[in-house]
Parts: sequence; C-alpha cells; structure tokens
Amino acid sequence: MTTQDQKIETPGADQSPEFISDKARVLIIACGALAREILDIIRVNGWEHVGVTCLPAKLHNRPDQIPERLREKIRQAREKAEFSKILIGYADCGTGGLLDQVIAEEGVERIGGPHCYSFFAGSERFNEIAEQELGSFYLTDYLVRAFDTLIMEGMGLNKYPEMRDLMFGNYKRLVYLAQVDDPELDRQAEAAAEKLGLAYEKVKTGYGELADFMAKAADET
Repeated sequence: MTTQDQKIETPGADQSPEFISDKARVLIIACGALAREILDIIRVNGWEHVGVTCLPAKLHNRPDQIPERLREKIRQAREKAEFSKILIGYADCGTGGLLDQVIAEEGVERIGGPHCYSFFAGSERFNEIAEQELGSFYLTDYLVRAFDTLIMEGMGLNKYPEMRDLMFGNYKRLVYLAQVDDPELDRQAEAAAEKLGLAYEKVKTGYGELADFMAKAADET
C-alpha cells in the first residue's frame, strides 16, 4: 500500500500516526497536529517516495518534552531504514530554542518559523494579523477539531470553568487560520470563540509555507 492509498482521519491528541511506504526515501517527522495536512499534500502531488511519522499533538501542552522525544524519533528512523533525507515538520513550538539545538546536533532541518500559525499564514501576513490585535488566540483546522480535547479538557476548563477568565482574560479575539473551506469547521471555530468569551475572526490561509517546505522535502536533487 502506498502512502497515497492510506486514509487518515484527524489523529487524536495522544496518537502518533505514521505513513511510510516501501518506496519512501524521504521522511518527514512532524507534529501530529500536521499529519492530516502533510498527507494531503503528499497525495495531491503523488509523492510516493515521501513518508511521514509523527509525535503526539498533546506535547504542545508540554513543550519541554518535545526536543528529546524528537531526538528519539530521529534515531529510531535511522535505525529502521536508510532515508536520503529526514526533515522536521515542527516549528519551535514553545521549546525556547531547545528543539533547534537537537536539530543541529542530529544534522536535520526543520520548517522555518516560531509556530504553525506563522508558517500557515506566512510570516509576513501573520505578523500583520498579530499587529492588528495583540490579544489574539489562534486556531488551525486541527486545533478546531481538537479544541475540546486540547483546550477545554487539556487546560482543565471543563472541570474548572472559573479558570477561563484567568487564562484568557487578556485575549480579545479568536482567529481561525483556516487551511480548508469547511462550514462545519467554521461552526466549531465560532463555538470555540464563544466558549472562551472572545470575538471571532476567520482568515483563510491554505497550506502556506508548509506546502513550500513539503516541495523542498520531496525534491531529490
């Protein structure tokens, strides 16, 4: 079965999806929050030589654990197969530079930017969006789908609703950076804004710089 033949739903926050065919010569190690988007890009372009393996998205709530978990994943990949390239589908993601230290030590390369909001929107456009309202909380397609698990449950807001204003009192709006047009995701994003007591805004980004990074990854020259 090729990577393109495999099906993926939005992975759970604690899942580590992996799609590596026998033809894979390039491996992308990514955050589980990007698994669906990365596989979509692989399929659209017919890149049978590109595989993807992921760490759980829930690590975003514990960014201190990401660097060493990533190191383990890189070394496991090298033990399993001989890839011509290993690239990292992670931004800094709150690791304070520790992820880049691991990447330098392991001799691999990651997508640019401090977080997925920046590379989906493009760094220049994201900076413009952020400057419009510094008190903005951002969601991507994945984070909309996983909002209840990662935010409401993960941050304890279902159990302690009084914590909402303490955690989000300095925010003014929720900005949904949408990769695809989906009315159901729009509805869920608006509901998320209401749960947090924030104004709602949607910005269509598509795959942004993630698509450029994937094209570079797939280039075997």
